[in-house]
Amino acid sequence: MPVITLPDGTQRSFDSALTVMAVAEDIGPGLAKATLAGRVNGNLVDASFLIESDSELAIITGKSEEAMELMRHDGAHVMAQAVQELYPDTQVTIGPAIENGFYYDFARDEAFHEEDLKKIEARMHEIVKRDLPIEREVIDRAAAIKLFGDLGEKYKVEIIEDIIPEGEEVTIYRQGEWFDVCRGPHLPSTGMLGKGFKLMKLAGAYWRGDSNNKMLQRIYGTAWPDKKQLNQYLHQLEEAEKRDHRKLAKKLGLFHFQEEAPGMVFWHEKGWLINLEVQDYIRKKLRQHDYQEIHTPQIVDRSLWEKSGHWDKFGDMMFTTHSEHHDYAIKPMNCPCHIQVFNQGLKSYRDLPLRLAEFGSCHRNEPSGTLHGLMRVRNFVQDDAHIFCTEDQLQDEVSAFIDLVYEVYADFGFTEVMVALSTRPEKRVGDDAAWDKAEKALEVALDDKGLDWKLQPGEGAFYGPKIEFVLKDCLGRQWQCGTMQVDFSMPGRLDAQYVAEDDTRKVPVMLHRAILGSVERFIGILIEEHEGRFPLWLAPVQAVIMNITDKQAGFAIKMQKMLLEQGFKVELDLRNEKIGFKIREHTIQRVPYMLVIGDKELENNTVTVRTRSGEDLGSMSIEGLITRFSDEIACRGSAVLEE
Repeated sequence: MPVITLPDGTQRSFDSALTVMAVAEDIGPGLAKATLAGRVNGNLVDASFLIESDSELAIITGKSEEAMELMRHDGAHVMAQAVQELYPDTQVTIGPAIENGFYYDFARDEAFHEEDLKKIEARMHEIVKRDLPIEREVIDRAAAIKLFGDLGEKYKVEIIEDIIPEGEEVTIYRQGEWFDVCRGPHLPSTGMLGKGFKLMKLAGAYWRGDSNNKMLQRIYGTAWPDKKQLNQYLHQLEEAEKRDHRKLAKKLGLFHFQEEAPGMVFWHEKGWLINLEVQDYIRKKLRQHDYQEIHTPQIVDRSLWEKSGHWDKFGDMMFTTHSEHHDYAIKPMNCPCHIQVFNQGLKSYRDLPLRLAEFGSCHRNEPSGTLHGLMRVRNFVQDDAHIFCTEDQLQDEVSAFIDLVYEVYADFGFTEVMVALSTRPEKRVGDDAAWDKAEKALEVALDDKGLDWKLQPGEGAFYGPKIEFVLKDCLGRQWQCGTMQVDFSMPGRLDAQYVAEDDTRKVPVMLHRAILGSVERFIGILIEEHEGRFPLWLAPVQAVIMNITDKQAGFAIKMQKMLLEQGFKVELDLRNEKIGFKIREHTIQRVPYMLVIGDKELENNTVTVRTRSGEDLGSMSIEGLITRFSDEIACRGSAVLEE
């Protein structure tokens, strides 16, 4: 006689075991119709799951967080069924739900083409219309191997043999005559997938990610609750394509990549000017908040990385070299090196907090398949800093850093910031007491600021918990940038200590913190956020002075010199071209201001000002122009930007 406890605390008693769907039906027909699955005692299960004892139950509907993953998982299965109905010689391998969609890897001698995607998608809609019940079945492992072996599905046989131990049973999900090995759960029927899905692209993928194995064909799809949300997503993809930082970089001459240095940026002048502007801005903030900027070596002996714990954790991602019987690593992060600076000279409690900052150039041997423009590189610069403090100072330092993060993001124009607290992972260093203190300190700091934050259990660094700051851009995409990590372990491992007020030696608390994270990645985000139309303070060229005839060339040169002396980034265009042609060209280059000089301007010692959006601001004196530029730059992220 199970008693079911619902999320609101109410309880319902039943005479015998019953399914999740039966509980929903007992509550009401409306809920039953909307039921997709259930969460029983914290575990996600099918709507057909049988509840046999007292349990906590949450009914999963289309409004639940879990709904999208269920829908996308079903999208993968429906796609696989469609493929095998259309192309019976195809073997299915692995097909999970992923962010925004799903994929399935297929083994087929003949290559799929774009036209095949249209056929497969059409068949998927047919399968949805059939509204086939999706049924869970459990069979013996040996029977499952024989079942798929008789069908010629050698990849499924390999999965069962390698992943499922002997003696255990295998879960199969059926929809009509089609079935697949799967842990589930799934929707009650194919009809509940609806119409909000679309197949997106083809790709290659090695079986089980091993390049020694056969290349399979991967089909990606996306799935949403309805066509409206699907169309919104497709529109967002179109916008993202227009804003792709790699394409804009080529168009605007910012940077490039090439095979001789994979994952490493060749900065061009304009791109490097943006990079320097970002670093200079952060550098000024560091001075205002009492940081000391340092610089540490690129190559450090392996022994230091072993002592810090990084070698065991990240050794396979380090670039290494050898010289004079020593193994060295090109640094993948800065923290052990900063402790070496702290260790020079015995510190007193009066010296703390000590804030050491570095624009540290780091190298990580990221897999080539994960590299993506500035968003994922092998060589990057971190706006990294480490704060050495006492336990009593910990709370104030975390609080001050949170304020600094929001201040910086606002200046860059980001006002939507999401916050998460990532706690201790399974594999970690340090005792539980230290982790308790560290996690509590971060939690208290967030609560004292009145911030909404979500908990991410097990997602902390191996040496300490962390706060993650996630930016939301103009397309609604999320970018994890800033972090604050509390570390009670690494300073002791690397012999850091200070003289406390009672003359004893103590190990300082070490706060690892970054605001932008990777400078390269942050610039990629900025390029896409502004579609290359940078605010005036970040623009690599802030204005171009253009003459109409050679008669005004001398005045144009004089004006440029005056603006350069004021610190503005201004170029000249004295070419013998029509003024309309010049304006169009520099508008395409996203230059914020076009300054035009003709006979009238020459006579009045003024300039006609146009913006890249086409707005004519009329004539201005040099003094008026300098005031406008200065005011707009001072506003930074608060400035109203033209589109």
